[in-house]
Amino acid sequence: MNALLLIVALAAPIVYLEGSDFAGGAASLFGAYHHGEGPVNYVYAASTGARSTMSASFQAERSASGLFLYMRARDDDAPRPCKITILLNETILHDGPSGFPDNAWAVRRFAVPDGALKVGDNRLTIRCAEAQGTAGMPPWFMVARAAIAPDGYELRRDLRRDFRVTLDERVSPGLTIPAKAREADGGSARFAFRGMKGWLWKPEQYLAEIPWIARYRMNFLMNCYGSMCDIEHYRWGDPHINRWWEPLPEGKRRAYEKVVAACKKAGITFCFSMNPNICTQRIVRYGSDEDMDLLWQHYAWMQSLGVRWFNISLDDITEGIDASGQARMVNAILRRLRQRDPGAQMIFCPTFYWGDGTGAEQRPYLETLARELDPDVYLFWTGDSVVGRITTAAARTFRRIGGHRLFLWDNYPVNDANPTMHLGPVIGRDPDLHTVIEGYMANPMHSQNEINRIPLYTCADYAYHPDTYDPERSIGEAIAAQTGSREGREALRDLVECYPGMLIWGAASTAVNPVRERFLRIMAMPHGAPVARAYLESLKALARRLDRAFPRSYAAARRTLRADIDALMKMLKSR
Repeated sequence: MNALLLIVALAAPIVYLEGSDFAGGAASLFGAYHHGEGPVNYVYAASTGARSTMSASFQAERSASGLFLYMRARDDDAPRPCKITILLNETILHDGPSGFPDNAWAVRRFAVPDGALKVGDNRLTIRCAEAQGTAGMPPWFMVARAAIAPDGYELRRDLRRDFRVTLDERVSPGLTIPAKAREADGGSARFAFRGMKGWLWKPEQYLAEIPWIARYRMNFLMNCYGSMCDIEHYRWGDPHINRWWEPLPEGKRRAYEKVVAACKKAGITFCFSMNPNICTQRIVRYGSDEDMDLLWQHYAWMQSLGVRWFNISLDDITEGIDASGQARMVNAILRRLRQRDPGAQMIFCPTFYWGDGTGAEQRPYLETLARELDPDVYLFWTGDSVVGRITTAAARTFRRIGGHRLFLWDNYPVNDANPTMHLGPVIGRDPDLHTVIEGYMANPMHSQNEINRIPLYTCADYAYHPDTYDPERSIGEAIAAQTGSREGREALRDLVECYPGMLIWGAASTAVNPVRERFLRIMAMPHGAPVARAYLESLKALARRLDRAFPRSYAAARRTLRADIDALMKMLKSR
């Protein structure tokens, strides 16, 4: 079985293997879950034949010097340690007593000689080197997971394949970032700017979340540019929703003035954002003084409130994709802002805002921005793709081609108003991104802003200390920090495990719904209907537990779960 290849940052594994990636062994006889771990595999004495050997085949795109095989394993409970042989292709990495304890899981590492790992096909083999024994009895040796990685790697569960939440009962509600236990290095933040935006949020949503942003040691909040559209009367996508040339209604202006004031009180930098060229009947004409004046009215209003950070976004547009014209517009607005306040700052979200910038359409566009956009302007960037992995290498290349400082617009845990939730920890962001990018901004879910506090905690944790960020620890803390009720914490834990998020689920889509996908997979199994019914009953029980623990909180999240339960009931009836 080929394992998932994970070639990422320097200290990341070249290959990660779980016990189930090893063919052979005896897991098919006695099960793959033992001693609190799984899936595992294990080998018995040579006299058991095929049960004495297990092997994992995998592809490596590169090799390197200074590699180690890391294994989480345990020995049998016999008085004498079990002898094992470990081979990488034809190279022996270990031959003798295992060195693992017989009463607990432990991680050991074995040096990989230079040249033992091949570019291309490889095979890792583990054999029991004891001559005599019986399957099911000592001598045996058991493996939970393994990885080949550089020095300094820490072998953990791959959350994409085995996501479970461990609550930290020592955490009290209201825990801040960084936790006191992690302030030994002085508690200094790695990203200078750490925050989030809204997603078609109403003013009351911003006001509700500002205290939590402050609690999580974030210092930046940007309104969704869609919030400045007429979301009170039109659905997103309707060309009448974005009438940027009109003054905002007085009531809406007063509401957002309260948001700005609340940010000031909480010590949070508010960034004002608009996108004049999306969902509109009239895009900005870049060479029009009239259009500049009409757009400027909104920025002048915000600046009059003391706002010093601003954004113009031209992402996801279908008209006005002209780098030179866009640069002129952004420069003109920034110039007006700085005439009143020399310290005014601007972030521009370009039309090509993802990837490393080397694409056939991206490069000439970004090179034009590098030449013509004011050098003080930051660029928003979402990572190697719109949703998914974010690497330092891609950030460095994008910044070099775009010629401007970067703000990360992290598209997590956003659901784009789809009927789903993304509640697991943020993962897949390189630990040294802060060496290339100055600002970090999470993108939240649409209506579920309360439950958004759980994944947001992990985003804040990452943004504060990306080099020591641990998603397993962080998600456990995030849940425990919401409530002191044991019943509430356990219900939230189970909800997070139901909706682990598109990053852990492995889907490059904000619309993925793990609850519905898991149900469909169960239904597709032979005789899957009874299991599907049991799964549905567990969701109903979870909904009741959430209602009981949080009768006045997480209403939008509880509605999402109830909607999924209704949808699964219909699927089951139609089957």
